[in-house]
Amino acid sequence: MPQNTAVDDGDQRPAAPTVTVIVPVHNTRRYLDRSLGSVFAQTLDRHRIEIIAVDDGSTDGSGAWLDEAAAAHPHLTVLHQPPSGGAGRPRNIGLDHATGDYVFFLDSDDHLGPEALERLVAMAEEHGSDVVYGRIVGAGGRGAPVDLRTTSPRVSIYDSPVYWTLAAYKLFRRSFVERHGLRFVEGRLLGEDLPFGITALLRAEVVSVLADYDCYYLHGRDDDSNASRQDMDWPAYLAYIGTVLADLAAEVPPGPDRDRLLIRHFHGEILMPFAAPYLARDETGRRAMREAARPLVDAYLTDRVLAALPPGLRLRAHCLRAGLDAELDAVVAADAGPDRTPGPPRLDDGRAYAAYPHFRDADHPLPDALFDLTDRIGVRQCLDGVQWIGGVLHLRGTATLRTVGADAVELVLHRSGAHHRIPAAYDPDGATWHAALDPATAAGGAPLADGVWALKLGIAAHGTPDAADAPVPALRREVWLVPEGGGPVTDTAPRVISHGPEGPTVAALFLSSPHGHLHLDLDHDGARRPLGADLHGTAARTRTGRTTVAAGLTLPGCPVDATLQFVLRDATRTVALRTTVERAAGDRYRAQARLRGGPPGDWRVTLRLTAGALRRELPVHVADGGGPLTLTVPGARR
Repeated sequence: MPQNTAVDDGDQRPAAPTVTVIVPVHNTRRYLDRSLGSVFAQTLDRHRIEIIAVDDGSTDGSGAWLDEAAAAHPHLTVLHQPPSGGAGRPRNIGLDHATGDYVFFLDSDDHLGPEALERLVAMAEEHGSDVVYGRIVGAGGRGAPVDLRTTSPRVSIYDSPVYWTLAAYKLFRRSFVERHGLRFVEGRLLGEDLPFGITALLRAEVVSVLADYDCYYLHGRDDDSNASRQDMDWPAYLAYIGTVLADLAAEVPPGPDRDRLLIRHFHGEILMPFAAPYLARDETGRRAMREAARPLVDAYLTDRVLAALPPGLRLRAHCLRAGLDAELDAVVAADAGPDRTPGPPRLDDGRAYAAYPHFRDADHPLPDALFDLTDRIGVRQCLDGVQWIGGVLHLRGTATLRTVGADAVELVLHRSGAHHRIPAAYDPDGATWHAALDPATAAGGAPLADGVWALKLGIAAHGTPDAADAPVPALRREVWLVPEGGGPVTDTAPRVISHGPEGPTVAALFLSSPHGHLHLDLDHDGARRPLGADLHGTAARTRTGRTTVAAGLTLPGCPVDATLQFVLRDATRTVALRTTVERAAGDRYRAQARLRGGPPGDWRVTLRLTAGALRRELPVHVADGGGPLTLTVPGARR
């Protein structure tokens, strides 16, 4: 077994590398340039990387390719062994030879992002992580097992998605692996990493997630030869899963925490074979699979687990437990179509039910709850446009209910228990909607009350008429209006709008933090979101004693009959100045006043806005934003 330890440039290699990358290889020659090449190209200093590739009896030239690569890359060690029947033994051999502080397992048909090891190691070193998950990206037609979206130095396996991927491709602290004697099951083509992954997560003190960089690219093979897609002895596989879950149950007592983990195993190992592998067998083969799975269902299917499964898996689990073999066959067959779906959901009594066979079939009694997917129907929506036209807020976007579609959309305003609904124009064909919100009439024809109003979208599907052509009760969802990427809400400046009989008021749009939900703030007193944020001015005095005060500002929506007037204030006095105002495009205003002499003293300059009952005094700031504008009027000379 050749091992390569020389360096090619005279540099001193550290006594031990930082990370050992272990790559099991079996007949993957066509992918090695991509896979090993991604390790050679890492931004982490190559002297900190040890690569151990274990050739597991390849017959396609993979071993020779690895030996040639090792000659050019001294930090690559190649080990050769007879075929072992799975990735477990090659990984264990790699662990036995690893010397790095950390180990990372890379499958030889996948590849790493260029900065993956540098970022993963930095995360582990900063936070003392025993396990670090990097963001996984599906490639080549293969989906990622879990979508890691939030970077976190420490997560719990019970309330984060990390337990949903137990595969080996992540970073482990090697001393942690050795302390707990973690090794992979050998001789198994599928599921060999489950005991390793489960034990690691249960015993790790710190599990971290690095989700802001695409670390690992999980590939589907163009010849469809991934291990997870191979035919196998499914009854024996399910019996093996029974031993895995028995070990899990020995470490995690019954209750909500264990159930949260078991939900993942029912999604994956227990019910996964009841699809194409099940349909491909004759009745004898199907019976063997059912008999192998039934003890797992009897032992681990609690009511909490059953309720958490989607309808298709819920029905499979129930049929296995109840011995409903014909019903199980029908449910599995319903998912075998080209769309992998039994068809559009049924809507009834305000609920949605998956269109699996035997729904409300008297000859095959299955509870409605098994079919119910109401709480799983999500909303697909996008807010495309937000624009004030006069005092009316126009909102546009797209919205529909996934798998169901929609028939009606409305804008919903919430505040302190109160809510108002504004119908939107909706086109089901394009799923586009448009709503016009007039604060002067939005409360059932009356003005909206002052305060902060949350804006939501209500989306309803009416379904199809029943036999008597009576309308079916709608399935309805409400979602926050959340512009993607923080847009298109660009006009968040407070503005003056009509407020019905109460006269003008101040309105402002804003996005809540941290979720970015759209809100409308109506503030007649102007305390929360003052007007004139860009109000800047100057005060210039000539040699003859004449003073000119000038200022510019933006006042969106300001009525044409509103007035602007400069006001001087000191501790006890107020002086209003005769003011001329020019209005330009873009709601820009320019105000100017001239005075000769006047009461002596130091005066603070404000600009008074009067629009009907709305009256504001807006502070004027110096042009460079350095502070309030003040005017000094000297006393008379003696």
